[in-house]
Amino acid sequence: MLSPLASPLRLADVGARCTSAGSYQIRSRFENANRRLSVGLAGWGREGEDESVVGGVERAAPGAGCRRDARMKKADERFFQKYFPPQEFAARRQRLLDEVGPAADVLLRGRSETCGPRFLQSKVFFYFSGIEIPGALLLISGPERKTTLYLAHRDPERHPEETGLGVEDAEEIKAATGVDEVCDRALLTERLRTVRTLYVQDAEDELPCRTRFEAAAVAQRRAADPWDGRPSDTQHFISLLKSRHSHIEIRGLTPIVSEMRRVKSAREIEMLRRAGYLAALATTEAMRMTKPGLLERQLAAVASYIYLTHGAAGEGYPQIVAAGRNMQFGHYSRNDARLIEGDIVLMDSAPDYGYYTSDIGRIWPVNGTYAPWQRELYGFITAYHKTLLGLLKPGAMAEDVVQEAAQIMAGVVRKTRFSKAIYRQAAERVLQSKHPLSHPVGLSVHDGSPYRHKPLEPGVVLSVDPMLSVPEEELYIRCEDTVLITADGIENFTAAAPLEPEAIEAAMKEAGRFPLYDTALAWDAGRRP
Repeated sequence: MLSPLASPLRLADVGARCTSAGSYQIRSRFENANRRLSVGLAGWGREGEDESVVGGVERAAPGAGCRRDARMKKADERFFQKYFPPQEFAARRQRLLDEVGPAADVLLRGRSETCGPRFLQSKVFFYFSGIEIPGALLLISGPERKTTLYLAHRDPERHPEETGLGVEDAEEIKAATGVDEVCDRALLTERLRTVRTLYVQDAEDELPCRTRFEAAAVAQRRAADPWDGRPSDTQHFISLLKSRHSHIEIRGLTPIVSEMRRVKSAREIEMLRRAGYLAALATTEAMRMTKPGLLERQLAAVASYIYLTHGAAGEGYPQIVAAGRNMQFGHYSRNDARLIEGDIVLMDSAPDYGYYTSDIGRIWPVNGTYAPWQRELYGFITAYHKTLLGLLKPGAMAEDVVQEAAQIMAGVVRKTRFSKAIYRQAAERVLQSKHPLSHPVGLSVHDGSPYRHKPLEPGVVLSVDPMLSVPEEELYIRCEDTVLITADGIENFTAAAPLEPEAIEAAMKEAGRFPLYDTALAWDAGRRP
């Protein structure tokens, strides 16, 4: 297997060429250097580049009439994504128009300016545009079959690096993104007076580290709070549209978008493949670093370091590092408990890689060796997991795969001498669960792209996550991988992380790469860690 921090899988140079008209044209090509992973974006495609290309932006020929200064070139690089060519977003918009019909329009609202360290766009807006400019609105016209991006003006008192591009940059934005027009946001109200049927996003907004399902739950709690009561951003946006344009029939876009996202494109698959490998890389390194006395969050920090140094924006969802009794809480993310000799630890962590993520789960012993009861339970759930993986194939219904796997594992349960009756009962219960084939994975870890209602087909990406619960002992045993349905079976995106007990124990004997200290003991001893 490739050494974890080895040389990269190269996303090739995705640059911007300044033309004589002063506009930018995106060049995009993907190169796979034997699937080696070094996805740090700062160095994409630098080896053997043409000398006329500097920093991903090709130098203009003398007299080319380039209107923009060096400061604005840097702003362009920040606000134009580098993962997909504009043609892919244009194709998605055209397919969307085919779904809504020639008499309807679609209005998508991007994320507003935030005060965080980096602006990250809402997932649906990114899916159809790739545009990472705050405060953007996208009108996709069915009658005209064209796309108009509405932007605010740049703040003359602030640097573009702080605010993003504005309507002043229309020509550059059109060339780089493939939209047909870029207009002042102030013109949108007048344009909507001609619209009769308008599709909008009616599900809660997906953001980094937040699925639409989590956002909906938060919005419901906030609305029910007698000391808050605010509507969600999505509800507020729809209310504004209704109050300002009562003549428009507003329809929900969610079912159409969910179906479009169900089958991933080739480039989406490559993003998910890289996210899955990074998740496996981080999980394996966390295994190596584990020892009694550390805090859960120190293992999370190992994963974060690997994500950030390999081109990811951070975590794709709140990391779960749950040791001991904390494992019983399905989405525990406090990560502040200490690892204790004799306990086991569950880790579930994946990156945000170009807005795409993955999902993985492994359980390992804090001291590096499974106790007999730990091996018994985790060994059973990994056997069930591998049985499910072996049955996945195109054309199969998820429900049928689960039934067949349960029948196979029922025979294993009958032949196994469990050390406790409650362990046998837990094994029998897990085979009654209808969802060991879990959620779809894509732009969100619980992606809004359901797959169970149709036969599996190439391009579907889902998590396989059987879970065994022993409530009498506060145990929650699971293992998880993210897999792609292919033409002849599956590709396991997270397979690089050890799965079975023996392989995990062997990995834990390897030296870790980072110095992790028992900080509490160090401070108590009156010295710096």
